[in-house]
Amino acid sequence: MKDYHLTVLSNRQVSDRYWHMIVDSSVVEERIEPGQFFNIKPTNHETYYPLLRRPFSIYLINEDTLEFLYKVDGPGTRQLARYKPGEKINLLGPAGVPFTMSKDCNKVLLLARGVGIATLAALAQKAARMNIEIYAILSARKQDDLLATKTMEKYCTNVYCVTEEDGTSDVEHVREMIRDLMETYPIHAAYTCGSRRLSMLLQKMSKGNGITGQVALEEYMACGMGVCYSCVCDVKRHGVTQTVKSCEDGPVFPLEEVVFE
Repeated sequence: MKDYHLTVLSNRQVSDRYWHMIVDSSVVEERIEPGQFFNIKPTNHETYYPLLRRPFSIYLINEDTLEFLYKVDGPGTRQLARYKPGEKINLLGPAGVPFTMSKDCNKVLLLARGVGIATLAALAQKAARMNIEIYAILSARKQDDLLATKTMEKYCTNVYCVTEEDGTSDVEHVREMIRDLMETYPIHAAYTCGSRRLSMLLQKMSKGNGITGQVALEEYMACGMGVCYSCVCDVKRHGVTQTVKSCEDGPVFPLEEVVFE
C-alpha cells in the first residue's frame, strides 16, 4: 500500500445519486485485485474538511486506469464530485483482502445490491478474462440505481435485474431465482456484496448446495487502515466466534464464516 497522487481523467454524474471517476493509474506499482479498495482523500490542498479519507472499492481495473463508481451521500463524496479532469487526487492503496477465484471454477454466481454492484463488476471483469461463465443477479431500489448493468452484461453470461420499484427484489423472489440458477447450472462459487439480507440468503443456499462463497462487507471504515476499529465484524472459525476488522482482515471474507445475525 502506497500514497499516490493520480491524475483524474474523468469524473461525471451517471445517475441521480452516483458518479463515475476514472484516474490514471500507470504509476501504481502494486498488483490490484477485485475486492480491494483505495482510501481516497476527498479534499484538495486548500482545506482539511472533511479530515478523514473515504474508502472506495475498485469498479474496474484496466491496464493504465482505475475506475470508481461512488454514491454522493455526504461532505466527503460531495467534495469528490468536484474534481475536474486534469486535477491530481490523493489515493492510499491498494488495501484489503481481495476476492479469490479458482482456475478450476467454470461457472459463478454474483449477487449484488446497490453500490455493491460496482464492487462485483471488477470481479466479473476478471472472471470473464478467465473464460468463466458468470450469472449475475443485480438488485436496487429503482431502475435508476441499477448501476453498471451494461458493464455487467459485457462480462456476464446472463444478467438478471430486480428492483423494489418493480416489486421483484424481495428475498423470496431472489431465493427462487438463485434456486433456479443452481438447479440449471453447476455453479461452482458464489460472490456477493451490498446487502446483509441477500448475503444471509446466499450464505444459506450456498451451504445447502455445497458451494463455496465470498462476501465483500461494506462496514463503515473511518480510517481504512486498522486503527480506529469502527469496521469490526464477527466471523466464526472452527466453531469459535472472533471479532475482526473489515478494512484489515477483509473486506472480503469467506461467506460461510461471516456472522450476519
